[in-house]
Amino acid sequence: MTGRSPRLLPGAVHPRLSVTAALVLLVCVPLARYAAPHPPERTVAAPWAPPGGQHPLGTDVLGRDVLSRVLAGGTQLLAVSLTAAITAVACGTGLGLAAGWSGGRVSRAVRALCDLLLAVPALVLALVLATALPGATAVVVAAVLAGAPLTARVVGTQCAQLRDSGHVHAAVERGERTPAVLFHEVLPALRRLVAADAGLRLVTALQIAAALAVLGLGPQPPDPDWALMLSENLPGAALNPWALLAPAVPLAGCAWVFAAAARTAARTPGEAV
Repeated sequence: MTGRSPRLLPGAVHPRLSVTAALVLLVCVPLARYAAPHPPERTVAAPWAPPGGQHPLGTDVLGRDVLSRVLAGGTQLLAVSLTAAITAVACGTGLGLAAGWSGGRVSRAVRALCDLLLAVPALVLALVLATALPGATAVVVAAVLAGAPLTARVVGTQCAQLRDSGHVHAAVERGERTPAVLFHEVLPALRRLVAADAGLRLVTALQIAAALAVLGLGPQPPDPDWALMLSENLPGAALNPWALLAPAVPLAGCAWVFAAAARTAARTPGEAV
């Protein structure tokens, strides 16, 4: 055991697989729609027809090919969720750096703002926003308001600790301005933390987007969308269960893979799985 290379241990392989799987999903989900055997909006057979022939997963509530709609159904969902996650992490990181570096009244003000935003459940916030904004915009705004405070908290705490570290003091003594110190000294030390947080914000945004779509406040028919397919095909579950299972599997799989990649990013090199 002691002579084996850590590269050969299972625990050293699995984290790489989770990050690789996340990157593959980010590339393949938008491209999958081009592999659809039928136009996802076109009726091709009787409603809720069982799998067979030219329709390996059967048809849905309107007789559209389930496989085609599943292949096309993740593009908008992932695009909206990515936009929301990136925006939330950017806003939260900026607030966290301001609070952690400045301290004092700035830190207390940021903490109070975060506490205020976190007092409202994310889904309730999304439902309220969806009554006045388009579904995609509501998802982005709700994910930012719910996720940025969490990012600001963790980034602010770590930034406050790094402010007293040796390499940061050395940069200040060299006369570097605060933005340069934050960008060149503090942010590189926080890259694993920010990457892990981005994965969690992406999972949160996926959950909000899926919830709004299931409730009919997101994409509207005939747009292909994994979460919308769940609500559309629930009445026909006994006739063609694949119309429900097919979109549920990639939706849950994306959330699981992104969460696993976030856990991997949070680990320090050499840490056990």
